[in-house]
Amino acid sequence: MGSLVWDVIGVIDTEGDRAEWTFPADPGAVRTARSVVRGQLHGWDLDSVGDITTLLVSELVTNALRHATGPIGVRLIRPAGLPDVLLVEVSDPLPDPPRERAARPDDESGRGLQLVASSSRRWGSRPGANGKTVWFELAVPT
Repeated sequence: MGSLVWDVIGVIDTEGDRAEWTFPADPGAVRTARSVVRGQLHGWDLDSVGDITTLLVSELVTNALRHATGPIGVRLIRPAGLPDVLLVEVSDPLPDPPRERAARPDDESGRGLQLVASSSRRWGSRPGANGKTVWFELAVPT
């Protein structure tokens, strides 16, 4: 992937069919997450889903920043045997599950999970030992 950007806490793995990073709970994490995700997708020759993936990652990392105070994890997975699927996970230390809400036309926030729900094949959240993970699946053109 090249040189690391200063606001990545750690690159856990970017080899094979999985890539994982940890970011600080800092506003710069959104920009950096978009950048590393787009770079990884390019490396996997998945530019066709680059725009929507980075948009949805941006929304989920922003949600994590608004509600959590600890590190934010981002993971991309190409599930074995499923070449037409990209699984994306965003984790944070807050245990509360996300709540999709209906934003009014003049609301300036509240559309992130609606965007995830309407743009992905499936999405959800699961509790973890240290918080929660919000995930979504995207169809990858073959």
